[in-house]
This record gives sequence, C-alpha cells and structure tokens, in this order.
Amino acid sequence: MGTTRDGQPVAPPRERQPKKAAQRDVHVDEGTRLQKVLAQAGVGSRRHCENLIAEGRVEVDGQIVSELGTRVDPETSVIHVDGARIQLDDTLVYIAFNKPTGVVSTMEDDMGRPSVGEYLEGRTERLFHVGRLDQDTEGLLLLTNDGDLANRLQHPRYGVEKVYLATIQGPVPRDLGKRLREGIELEDGPVKVDSFKVVDSQPGMALVEVVIHEGRNHIVRRMLEAVGHPVIALARPQVGPVKVGDLRPGKMRPLNKREVAALYKTAGL
Repeated sequence: MGTTRDGQPVAPPRERQPKKAAQRDVHVDEGTRLQKVLAQAGVGSRRHCENLIAEGRVEVDGQIVSELGTRVDPETSVIHVDGARIQLDDTLVYIAFNKPTGVVSTMEDDMGRPSVGEYLEGRTERLFHVGRLDQDTEGLLLLTNDGDLANRLQHPRYGVEKVYLATIQGPVPRDLGKRLREGIELEDGPVKVDSFKVVDSQPGMALVEVVIHEGRNHIVRRMLEAVGHPVIALARPQVGPVKVGDLRPGKMRPLNKREVAALYKTAGL
C-alpha cells in the first residue's frame, strides 16, 4: 500500500475484472414454449420438462435457459438436456442395420451383387450408410438421412470407436495385444488399435475383439494378416455407443432417442 505526500495511506488500485460476454437472447417471440418443444420431442411430460428447465438442465443454442416463458424456434434451435442433444426434426431417420455377409455397402451395385439398397426398397427417405463394411464382413451399419451427423461420425477427428469380433488363425501370442496397441506399419501408413483381447481360443484358431477408430478399407483384415493371423470371419457388433444386440443379419431397427442423443454427443454436436 502506498502513501500520499503527507503520509496518508493510499488504497491499492482495484483490479479490473474482465467483462463478461453478454448472453445472446434465445427467446423467439413467435416461437413455441420450450417445455412444449421438449415434451413433443419425447423428453417427458410437460411438467417434467418444466422441472428440467427450472433446474438449469436445458441449453438452447449453447446457453442455459431457466425461464419457463422462453419460446424457441424448433426448426432452428439446438437444444441439449443434461448435455445430450434433443432431436427436433422428425424427418430425420436413424437405423441400425445388421449387414449380412455377401452384401456390399452400396445402395446399388453395377455388378449385380446384393447391396444394402435392396433392403431399403419401399422406403421413401433418401438414406445413406455411415461408413462401409467389407462384403465378407457381417455387422452393424448405421443408415440415416442426417448428413451433418454422418459426416461427423466418419471424420477421423472425432475418433468414433468401432468394435470388431474376428475369428483368426491361431494360436495368439501373449504379446500380440501390446504390439497392436503400440502400432504396426502397413503399406498405406501406421495403424494401432484402441484395445485388443482374446475372447475364446481353440486349437488352430481364436476369437478376438478389436476396438479401433480407423476407417481405412479392410483395415482390420490387413492389420491382422500383417501380424501373421489371417482373418477367417469378421463381424462388427458396435459403432460408437450403438450395439447391434440381438438383431439378426438382414434385419434393421430404428435407433431410440437415447442412442441418437449418444451419437450426437460422440460426434460433438
């Protein structure tokens, strides 16, 4: 603390507080009440949605909203509840498809091979597949008409994990998992798995689980062959938070709201 010329103490200068960024008003005068939008989206009853708003658990366009009188535009507002995005556009479709072996991951095939598109005949939506599966690989393929989500899920930046079950020629050496986690070199660059474990082992073969976020062509097959364990059969039971479960090959089901919200969270939307 300093003093004046006559020895009187002088208070130190006050620290300047950084200005808080002004919050943008998310209220839309001609919009729909937020609790009604949430209820129509299947979040819960109107009363439950009002409680969520009052507790500060709802965000609109990145801002917490706790005023029950807030009105929003369902067509443009981005709404999250407890950090999970709420899907408001009922024209968007999200499907889990268990692709059988022998089916190519295209909507139609010039060579006449069975394609994913054949399983969608009769549907009016213009659906596309999120990523691909080899023709000889069975498992989960996500189908949607939500381009923003599909692009994010396929982008390497977001590192969406895919789980594979591979039947390989064995036996499996104890250090194989460590080697694959550290990474190996392929002709188109290095690759490493997120996790690797032996699920079952029999004379001459083994069932292993491989978790990887890579999306290059035939990456799991090429990787395992490169370490001396060619793939006999390959299946993908999970993409991100979505599991194929007991869905039979060739069958499909709509994703539930929780699965869609989890995909949005995984994709950073």
